[in-house]
Amino acid sequence: MRELLICRCEEVTEVEIRQAVRDGADTIAGVKRRTRAGMGLCQGHTCSKLVARIIAEEAGKPLAEILPATVRPPVRPLAIKVLCSDSKNCRKDVCKPGRMRNCSTQK
Repeated sequence: MRELLICRCEEVTEVEIRQAVRDGADTIAGVKRRTRAGMGLCQGHTCSKLVARIIAEEAGKPLAEILPATVRPPVRPLAIKVLCSDSKNCRKDVCKPGRMRNCSTQK
């Protein structure tokens, strides 16, 4: 059997997904936790239907019973200065938006 990539973003194969289902993952979220399928750049838009089909085949469930994974976007964006752990040593020039450095370690 050749290795067929199901999740191209995370390079997860069909064999890995089938093994995850055999090991107890019976939802898309369960497969995602075990294999990282759906955690890549496309966030499962490309592979989730294929993963659902494999789960249905392996678990003997109708495809309609396989629920989609829950999408959880960030609650709200954070300013870099919020991540400064030590405001006394935090350099304001380093904490400007677009500057990706750890403020508390800069001198």
